[in-house]
Amino acid sequence: MQTITHTGKLCHTEVFDTGNPLAERNTRWAIGLTIITMIAEIAGGWVFNSMALLADGWHMSSHALALGLSAFAYAAARRFSRDSRFAFGTWKIEILAGYTSAIFLIGIAAMMFFQSIERLISPTEIHYDEAMTIAVVGLLVNLACAWLLRDDHAHHHEHSHGQHHEHHHDLNQRSAYIHVITDAATSALAIIALFFGKFWGAAWLDPVMGIVGGALVAIWAVGLLRDTGRVLLDAEMDAPIVAEIHEVLAGLPTPVKVTDLHVWRVGRGNYACIVALCADSAIDADEIRSQLSIHEELVHITVEIATPAELPR
Repeated sequence: MQTITHTGKLCHTEVFDTGNPLAERNTRWAIGLTIITMIAEIAGGWVFNSMALLADGWHMSSHALALGLSAFAYAAARRFSRDSRFAFGTWKIEILAGYTSAIFLIGIAAMMFFQSIERLISPTEIHYDEAMTIAVVGLLVNLACAWLLRDDHAHHHEHSHGQHHEHHHDLNQRSAYIHVITDAATSALAIIALFFGKFWGAAWLDPVMGIVGGALVAIWAVGLLRDTGRVLLDAEMDAPIVAEIHEVLAGLPTPVKVTDLHVWRVGRGNYACIVALCADSAIDADEIRSQLSIHEELVHITVEIATPAELPR
């Protein structure tokens, strides 16, 4: 059996080191802004009896924790990037942080539902002017944080055959971004509820908007859980790169049969691949590896070739 392994052009730890210094710095700025606004919204919601504002403040408290988790993940991934115990680098520390952030989001959505329903059943007097002022400030801060955390590093990758386009996102940065976007949405809903409550007497809108905000948070959290969970569980055999590997193998001059194929992500836009082939005639494993290497996202390729006689019966 012939086996060839290829790991990019760099040494092991450099190939899989996919830090994002700009995102890390911007996340730290967002943490400071979030904590200041969180304190103002929770205090304002409590004093002025606005459930929508209070829910937004507690929601923002989860973001302060989640943003801190994102910043910690960046620091840990950088700190251990050259630790040989991590076979494919430390990128999944960032993915784990994104997954944990999504769990925080689900918890805060449940709390928003509970408190909003409680306030819907037992309404209290709302101080609209003060609550609206704080909600507007909260919205502006959330928009500023969203601008800081926008994904500028999702690059547009085009293969030479011009058939496949793919965006590679920083899922840790995306988790932080989703946190501040959901908070911006709940801030906007709070402003709407307070406006209609003040001028049309629809006080019931305040807790209803808290419920709507909770639903939005839950929906975004489930999406983030799905995306990060797929990476953590290596459940990406439906990724476009898998079809491209089959396309390369089908185009080889010597017919081969794929007996085993494993593809998993080891970086923001990087994949590792193990492919086992069966060929009736002689074929060079290094040549197959070279053909697969035209896809730049394949940074670690292992090719095994066996004849029918070598396969277990």
